[in-house]
Amino acid sequence: MKRIEVKLSLPVVAPLLDLMKASSDVLEAQIAAPLTLEDIDADFRDEWKAELLKGQHEELHALMGLFNSDFFVNGVVAFDEENAEVIVRACSALRLRLRRHDLKVLDDEQLESGSVDLEDITVPLQKPYMCYVFLGTIQELVIQHLDSAILRGPASERSTGSDDDEAGDDDERGGFGDKTD
Repeated sequence: MKRIEVKLSLPVVAPLLDLMKASSDVLEAQIAAPLTLEDIDADFRDEWKAELLKGQHEELHALMGLFNSDFFVNGVVAFDEENAEVIVRACSALRLRLRRHDLKVLDDEQLESGSVDLEDITVPLQKPYMCYVFLGTIQELVIQHLDSAILRGPASERSTGSDDDEAGDDDERGGFGDKTD
């Protein structure tokens, strides 16, 4: 199974985790992507929202679980085929929350281009912006190194058989950290 480990700077990432946790807590009760489902049967709509919230909660829990006590000892987070898609979706949910709540004064082009200079934005916007960029970097890293895993889904959902085409994939090294099997 493909796996990447990334060594992160604790002094840089630790302050962002507080904001990620706070945003994650808010998303316990609300779906990150706003839904307008007024023309759908109320019972069906409520069940669907509950299911979406449950999935979002599980994804956010998986992402935040990467930053456990081991992370604070060694500064390493690991991504693999099993958690890749979940981590990308959790990052998306948090980025949507940050964009709609904390960073609403910045336009989409500024956020997506990364063209914001920290010195040009107010201090209260700096931490949310850094968190937004950090989460986007995680997404890019996972997609770049585990793209085929995301497209295929977790290994547990694929048929188990000998697939020699993937044997060489584990030898690739990313620029962000060491990969282990």
